[in-house]
Amino acid sequence: MAFLNRILYNASTIGKLLDNAPKWREQLLAKRNDLRGGSFRDATMGICALVAAADGSIDPEERMRVAQLIGNDAILRHFPTDELRNLFEDNCNRITMDPAFGRAYVMQQIAKATGKPTEARAVVQIGIMIGNADGAFDQHEVSAIRDACQILHLDPQEFGLTTTTD
Repeated sequence: MAFLNRILYNASTIGKLLDNAPKWREQLLAKRNDLRGGSFRDATMGICALVAAADGSIDPEERMRVAQLIGNDAILRHFPTDELRNLFEDNCNRITMDPAFGRAYVMQQIAKATGKPTEARAVVQIGIMIGNADGAFDQHEVSAIRDACQILHLDPQEFGLTTTTD
């Protein structure tokens, strides 16, 4: 029964996240002038790498897809595209070369938005949108977003991420 509850929970959670994505996109676009700082840039590239590596690996196609999304995102246009891609690639390389230390480094990057509520929420929302970019926002990605929420001192329920029940 616990297995069935997890499946139903996952489907419900992912459905809620997908329903909220267009609203979040509008909110982020409205606030993009407030999202210009280096801490936001670093935290965003950190969560992109964290989500990309959530299943334990980052395949080249996924890296390229996320890099393209980063380069084309209207919210991140304040930053030079090459700079964003370099930060993303550096984070991915760190996770690939040494998963434990790489993940710890990426979490430090994400933590740069702690105490900045607008930036922190935007980082999580972008992470969710990156996780869904391939149309399959899986449990590993949900877990990565929850970890980011913890680092940023945000309640995962604010983003539709409730705790699982057995």
